[in-house]
Amino acid sequence: MTLLALGINHRTASVAVREQVAFTPAQLDHALEQLRGLSHISEAAVLSTCNRTELYCVTDAAGEQAVLEWLGRFHNLSVEELTRCAYHYLDNDAARHLMRVAVGLDSMVLGEPQILGQLKDAYQQARQMQGLGGELERLFQHTFAVAKQVRTETGIGKNPVSVAYAAVSMASRIFDDFSRSRALLIGAGETIELVARHLHEAGVCQLTVANRTRERAELVSSRLGGKAITLSEIPAALEDADIVISSTASPLPILGKGMVESALKKRRHRPVFMVDIAVPRDIESEVGELADVFLYTVDDLEEVIEENRRYRQVAADQAESLIEHGVSSWQHEKRIRNGGELIRDYRQHAETLRDQSRDQALERLARGEDPAKVIERLAHQLANRLMHQPTQAIRDAASQEQHDLLEAAPRLLLPVKPAFEKPAPTANRQKDNTPA
Repeated sequence: MTLLALGINHRTASVAVREQVAFTPAQLDHALEQLRGLSHISEAAVLSTCNRTELYCVTDAAGEQAVLEWLGRFHNLSVEELTRCAYHYLDNDAARHLMRVAVGLDSMVLGEPQILGQLKDAYQQARQMQGLGGELERLFQHTFAVAKQVRTETGIGKNPVSVAYAAVSMASRIFDDFSRSRALLIGAGETIELVARHLHEAGVCQLTVANRTRERAELVSSRLGGKAITLSEIPAALEDADIVISSTASPLPILGKGMVESALKKRRHRPVFMVDIAVPRDIESEVGELADVFLYTVDDLEEVIEENRRYRQVAADQAESLIEHGVSSWQHEKRIRNGGELIRDYRQHAETLRDQSRDQALERLARGEDPAKVIERLAHQLANRLMHQPTQAIRDAASQEQHDLLEAAPRLLLPVKPAFEKPAPTANRQKDNTPA
């Protein structure tokens, strides 16, 4: 079986494509059930964020194409479209990719910490849906250990750099004095919590958090002295908002051009800064056509993110080294497990042959046959049964000139000779020349 990582991210696909391939929270259980049910897949996990959709699977040789075709069917996309922007990694490369994702080395914001939490959520969901077996379970646990080591031993997470931080940094270029600005945050997830915290630290005193449920919005807003509203109250809140940052899991846009245009008229066309972090997008792209709106998506944050990337590059180099060590360690453990499984299977086979020969010998003894002859036959029969399969394999390898198998056979089948042997004692005693 092969470990496969297949997906798209911000480097390989535009936000328009990413939002088509993204899984909403409501879709994930169904998607995992379908993916795990494919005949070529024995284990599966799905990671879906605003910047990436990735599938981690344990599969056979035909699994990659099967996964790609399933992804296309699920999202009504052609395999050709997906192939143009999809990447795949196998075995060690797949393990390395997962570890790089976990520590934020593959993120738009280098070293951003949120992805590790999102990956842990994906792991828990796959586990609940019985998508994980021994292989993915061990890989995820090993990955989390490597990520913890990287966070502890490098400075990759010390600076507050994230998509949320980049959004607030971009807003600071437009508003000189945050204390006079009012912010409307749509959504109440981890990203919006970070945005709210960064805005509060930057000096924004008037925060409004809109969410599908008021209770969840209050959890975010109350910590920072903000106000909580429901999504239906957004049109009224837009009239006062100088900054609008949205990040929800809604499959459809929340802010349309008409709603924003109406709010601008009541604001007497005072400008509004908007950032749509969500995938699929929360704000219709046509909103950006309005004269008094500065609308940005996650792709537009790249410039800000590049500035911050330099500060983490040294730490990233250290992280890459730790990841390589982590991959080597995972490989080593996997080889040991594979060796252990082979040993277990071989011993089970030998014990089956032993039991068969023993039972036959006991039957002969019960029939009154000569014990010496029974034991001699038992030894001969057991030796032949144990040697039959290796002997046939050596003959086949010799006829097919499989030199690697022939070279390995003596190490596996013959006792190891010592590096040197003590000379055998001389048979005759040394002549005694002592005078009588």
